[in-house]
Amino acid sequence: MPSDPRDVLTRPAPPPDATVAYGDHPDQCADLRRPAGDGPARPLVVVVHGGFWRAEYDRAHTGPMATALAALGHPVAQLEYRRTGPPGGGWPNTLADVRAGVAALPGLAAAALPGRVAPVPPILVGHSAGGHLALYVAAHAPDTVGGVLALAPIADLAEAYRLDLDGGAVAALLGGGPADVPDRYAATDPSALVPIPARTVVMHGSLDQQVPVSTSRSWVAADQAAGGTAILVELAECEHFGLIAPDSVAWPRVVEALRSLHSDLPGIDATSTTR
Repeated sequence: MPSDPRDVLTRPAPPPDATVAYGDHPDQCADLRRPAGDGPARPLVVVVHGGFWRAEYDRAHTGPMATALAALGHPVAQLEYRRTGPPGGGWPNTLADVRAGVAALPGLAAAALPGRVAPVPPILVGHSAGGHLALYVAAHAPDTVGGVLALAPIADLAEAYRLDLDGGAVAALLGGGPADVPDRYAATDPSALVPIPARTVVMHGSLDQQVPVSTSRSWVAADQAAGGTAILVELAECEHFGLIAPDSVAWPRVVEALRSLHSDLPGIDATSTTR
């Protein structure tokens, strides 16, 4: 029988090379992975994990993905942040944590991995709820972001609330629905924040059962209509978790998309909108 795609959530990975803190809370930290080989310094890749912003999902499940990216020569940081459930998670701290982490991590990683982190803004790779957070940071703090690879992102919070994704996950993050806390949606919903200034690639599987691919289609269309340059790479026969599993058939496309956000590496054709 084929393996359960969700197995990636519990798959072990080698320990990180270092863990750094960007704040005083235990969740304000990141695991660092040293790039393989002796290649040139490259922009830090900040992996922002998903899990519908809930505390039961942490950065550990991005270990295999981060390890694979480091093996390709990228310095990698697996960002952690406060999440919904325990006190202090959700609005506004979850969002503030990710902004603070993205701003601080290039310097922290450069000190921990001398000579391997280029002094430029990082590339954000966010999956699911992490894709939402990556787009949010790119919209509000564009100078701190060199590019965004959003993998199956929750790119429309209002629609995700209406669809009741993961049993009220958006309401738990923001404290209610769009009619209850409209200012919070206006400030955090990527669908209200177009165009995104950073170079952005959105990748989504057509078989995704956790986050509908239609939300990525509509968000990229809205970004482009607003003058943005986001592109959509839609993968047939791909579900939600294959995008973060290095042994999946989708993984080479993830690597290709990441390479396209590096100015010194060949990548996908930026004029293409659907694959």
